[in-house]
Amino acid sequence: MEARDATAGALVSSDGEEQTAKKDTAPNTEAPQTKSKMEKIFGFRKADLTSWHSLVTLLNRPTDPASLGIFRCLFGLLMVIDITQERGLSHLDHKYLDGAPVCRFPLFNVLLPLPLDWMYLVYVVMFFGAFGIMLGCFYRLSCLMFISTYWYILLLDKTAWNNHSYLYGLIGFQLTFMDANRYWSIDGLRRPSIRNAHVPLWNYTLLRTQIFIVYFLAGLKKLDADWVEGYSMSYLAHHWLFDPFKVILPVELVNLLVVHGGGLFLDLTAGYLLFFDATRPYAFFMVSYFHCMNSQLFSIGMFSYTMLATSPLFCYTDWPRRFFARFPAFLRAVLPLTSPDPQPSTSCVYNKIQSTSTNPQETPPVAKASKLRLKHKLAAIFTVLYITEQLFLPYSHFITKGYNNWTNGLYGYSWDMMVHSRSHQHVKITYKDGKTGEIGYLNPGVFTQSRRWKDHGDMLKQYATCLNQFLPRYNISDPEIYFDIWVSINERFQQRIFDPRVDIVKARWSPFRPNTWLMPLLVDLSPWRTKFQEIEGSLDNQTEIVFIADFPGLLLENFVSKDLGNTSISVLQGKVNVEIVEEKKNYTLQPGEQMKVSAGAYHKVYTVSEVPSCYMYIYVNTTEAALQENFTKLHELQERVRNGTETEPLPLELQPLIAADEGSEVNVTDPIVQLFLKRQRRMKEVKKRREAGALERLERFAVKKYYTLRRGVLMTAIAMRNLAVGLPSLEQLTREVAFANMKEPQAEANQDERLKDEVGHGEL
Repeated sequence: MEARDATAGALVSSDGEEQTAKKDTAPNTEAPQTKSKMEKIFGFRKADLTSWHSLVTLLNRPTDPASLGIFRCLFGLLMVIDITQERGLSHLDHKYLDGAPVCRFPLFNVLLPLPLDWMYLVYVVMFFGAFGIMLGCFYRLSCLMFISTYWYILLLDKTAWNNHSYLYGLIGFQLTFMDANRYWSIDGLRRPSIRNAHVPLWNYTLLRTQIFIVYFLAGLKKLDADWVEGYSMSYLAHHWLFDPFKVILPVELVNLLVVHGGGLFLDLTAGYLLFFDATRPYAFFMVSYFHCMNSQLFSIGMFSYTMLATSPLFCYTDWPRRFFARFPAFLRAVLPLTSPDPQPSTSCVYNKIQSTSTNPQETPPVAKASKLRLKHKLAAIFTVLYITEQLFLPYSHFITKGYNNWTNGLYGYSWDMMVHSRSHQHVKITYKDGKTGEIGYLNPGVFTQSRRWKDHGDMLKQYATCLNQFLPRYNISDPEIYFDIWVSINERFQQRIFDPRVDIVKARWSPFRPNTWLMPLLVDLSPWRTKFQEIEGSLDNQTEIVFIADFPGLLLENFVSKDLGNTSISVLQGKVNVEIVEEKKNYTLQPGEQMKVSAGAYHKVYTVSEVPSCYMYIYVNTTEAALQENFTKLHELQERVRNGTETEPLPLELQPLIAADEGSEVNVTDPIVQLFLKRQRRMKEVKKRREAGALERLERFAVKKYYTLRRGVLMTAIAMRNLAVGLPSLEQLTREVAFANMKEPQAEANQDERLKDEVGHGEL
C-alpha cells in the first residue's frame, strides 16, 4: 500500500516520505495526522488489523480507479488475442472433430463438447466478453460472458491445462466482482455516476496478492532439489538468449547459476521487490527482462505480456493520470482522464467527511462518512476467503490423491512452473480381446490429439475407458488395455511410470485415493545423474546412449532398428537376463558386464535381481553417420569446384552440384545428392531468417498472425451462418473452407515447412 496515497492498497508500496494533496483521493477537512512508520511503509496502521470492523473498513477504503482501469483494458486486449491463438479459435475445427472417434479428457466426464458450429458460438461469446472487458462496455455482463465460456473450455480439456491458462481464469473471475469499469470505460460514458469513481481497496489487494502468490509459490516450488541442482531445465542454457552469460561463464555454470539460480531468486523475491518503493524500479527491470526472455524461450502465448501488464498494479494507483498528463492536450479527448479528483462511490467506506475538490470556490460533491453495509462485509469476506483458498490449493494434494503421480496434482494450479521436464523413450499400448484372447498393439495416441495422457493416471484411465468403447467397432470384444510407458523426469533413468501388468480398463481409480498402479519414482537412483554426464562426455558425437532402470520381475521387450549398428547393453546395477528371441538364447549380465545385440531383431531384458536393475544402451546410428560422411565429401567436392582446384570432370550424377551453385534448375537423380542440396537450401534459409532485419522479422510475424486471425474469423463466420440459415451444399462449404484455409504466400509457406523438417530430422 502506498504511503503517499491515502487511498492506496495493501500489498503495494512502501517508504515514501512525500505527501501531496493531489495524491490524496480526497483532502480531509481536518488537520492531517502524522503517519506512523508502519503506515509509511505498508500504507495501513496496526490498528486497522485489530478488529473485524477496522479490517472491513480498510479493505473498502476509497482508492483511485486509474491503475485498475488500465489493467482491465490491457487484460481484455490480451485475452482477445489469446482466444484466436492459445485458446484455439483459428484451428477449432481440428480440435473438435464432429462425428470422429476422439478420446477427450475433461475434468468431469459429464462435460462434453457441443457440436462444432455451437463450439464456434461459445468462442464468439468468449471473444465478445473479452472485448467488452477491454472496452469496459456492459462490464459485468462481459465478465460473465468471458469467464463462463472460458472455464467451460478449460475444464473440457485437461491436456491443455497449464499455470497461465489457470491464471487467466482466476483474473477473469476476480474482475467480475470488481469495479474495474470506473476509469477509461464506455460504461463511464454511459453512466456519469460511475465515471472516475473511487474503487474499494480490496480490488487492488486481491490482484496484487494473486500476482504475489504466482511469483512466491513458484519460487517455493523451485526449492525442489532437482531445480536447485540444475536438472530441471538444463537444455535452456544452450539457447542463444544466454549467449551473453557464456562470455564470462561456462555453459554448466550458466545452467546452474543463471537459468536455475536466477529463476529461483527472481520468483522468491519479485513479489517483495515490487512491494516497496525503493526496490520497485529494480523489480520492474528484473521481471520485464525475465518475461521478455520467456516469450522467446517458450510457447506460452500471452502469459509473458499478461505478467508485464500486472506489474504496474504495484505502483501508485494514480500513475496513469500522471503518465497521460504528459501527452499533448489535443490527444486528451481519447486518452484516459488526468483529473486527480475521483468522485465518491457507494462501494467504498469513508471514515471522515471528504471533499473531492481542492478549489474552495467550487461546490464539490461531498463524500460523507459512511457506515458499513452488508456488501462491504461480503467484499471483505470474499477477499479473505479467496486469498486463503489460493494459499491452500497448491498444497491440497493430500486431498486429491488420485491426481498425484510422480508430481503432485493436476499440472496447472500449483505454480510449479518448469520444475519438471520429461522425455519419453518407449510407449506401448497392448490390447487383449476379452473373448478370443487375441493380443494386438495400438499406435500410441490413437483416437486422441494429445500426448499429456502418458504422464497422468487420471487421463490414462479416461483414455483406456475410451479405447474400450471404440475398439468393439473394429471387432475387438470386451478389450483389456495395458500400457507400458517409459519416462525420464529431470534427466533420471528411463523407467516405467505405470504397471504394465494392470488392465487399466478394470483398474480402480478415485480422485481421493492413491493410484495403486502407479510405479514409484526411483529417487534413490538420482545420484547416478552425475555419472551419466561423465559417461556421455566420454563418447564421440556419433555415439548415443539411453539409461534404463527397471523393477524386479519385469522385462523390457525391445527391437533394435537396422539403422543402429554396434548396439550394446551394459549393466550398471542389479542383475539382468537378456533373451535373444530369434536365437532362443539367454545371457546373464552382472554389473560391469556388457554384450552386443543384433540390429533388426527383438530381444528381451529381464530384471532378475532383488533390487531395481540399471543398464544402458550404447549405439551408433550407422545410417546417419554414413549420410553425414557423404555430405562432408560432397561439400568438400563442391568447395573444390568453386575455387577451381578440382581437375577431374564430375560424373553425371554429381553435375547438379555445379548447376545448383549457379542457381539453375537441376534434375537430381542421386538420392544422396538430392538430400545434400535440400539441406543446403534449408541452411541458407535458416541463415537468412536469423540474419533478417527487424522490419523483415516484424513483417513475417504480422503476416503469420494475419493469416491465423483471418482463418479464425472466416471459419467463425461460416459456423454462424450455418447456425442461422442451415448448412449450404457440400460444394459451397468446401469452397468456403478452402478460401478460409488460404495460406500466406507459397514461398513463405514452403519455407516454414522446410524449417520444420530441419528441426525434425537429426541427420540434417
